[in-house]
Amino acid sequence: MEKVKLKNIELESIKIKIGISSCLLGNKVRFDGGHKKSDYLVDKMSPHVEFVTFCPEMEIGLGVPREAIRLIGNPKNPDLVSTKDPNKNYTDKMKKYAESIDEQITNLSGFIFKTKSPSCGPRSVNVYQGHGKIPQKGKGIFADSLIKNYPYLPYEDEGRLNDAVLRENFITKVYTFSRFQDVIKNNLEIKNIIKFHERHKLIYMAHSIEYYKSMGSLVGNIKKYKLENFVEIYLKEMMDCLNLRPTKKKHANVLYHILGHFKKSIDSNDKEQCIKLIEDYRNNLKPLITPITLLNYFLVKHEDNYLNEQYYLNPYPDELMLRNHI
Repeated sequence: MEKVKLKNIELESIKIKIGISSCLLGNKVRFDGGHKKSDYLVDKMSPHVEFVTFCPEMEIGLGVPREAIRLIGNPKNPDLVSTKDPNKNYTDKMKKYAESIDEQITNLSGFIFKTKSPSCGPRSVNVYQGHGKIPQKGKGIFADSLIKNYPYLPYEDEGRLNDAVLRENFITKVYTFSRFQDVIKNNLEIKNIIKFHERHKLIYMAHSIEYYKSMGSLVGNIKKYKLENFVEIYLKEMMDCLNLRPTKKKHANVLYHILGHFKKSIDSNDKEQCIKLIEDYRNNLKPLITPITLLNYFLVKHEDNYLNEQYYLNPYPDELMLRNHI
């Protein structure tokens, strides 16, 4: 894979592939002939990723316009039926379609679903219980199948991406997952897994100090495992770690850890200024990008081989401006 370098950080010149519900990009594939275009996804994200579109309802033969569909029955295993004729049941077709696209999904590094869709909604989708009864909550048939079949694939729905913290966390997971996919597909050797782990340590620390420690111990014993078994164990640990939301306190802990690398190279005024910015961030007076920018400035002036390779300082394209809002 062709690479370009920024400091010692390798960035793929090939765009990361993310699956997405087609209507979110403005495609008129909904039951009423409309769309649910997300300006953020189209205007901010699409220049930096390759979106791969899916409309499972169209793929199982439902045209545009079409009868609306909904979920009924058991919330854990609902049926997907026409709102006008419950005898028109599309459950099996939808599940078979979801299981038929393995090659497409395994090339993805994330998925963005349509909120509350009976096919694509990954959570909080109405499952109707009959006349006069309150709907319960479940998952869309297509989304549920993908989540079960690809448990480590980062996913989110576009509604939750309106939350700046969830949005930043999702993109961090996508880029980290993509880099691990690259190791598995192209460079599956012990030394490359160790290198991958070393370069993501501060990202793990920002999500969970407990996982940071346990994953370090796991990697320290890598030679005790068959490599394929280790990859499965490590991937689960990694995604469990990244699924824990980072907090200001945890980020501040990482920022102080980074600052410690400059204790012998910066003067007391620079140190005090950095501490002030970290505390301002912790107290919600400054966004995360502010202390990060100063620390990156220190790194330019005072080379540090360990920090130069830490993805925490450059986890995804700056143009996404994710840390400007958390």
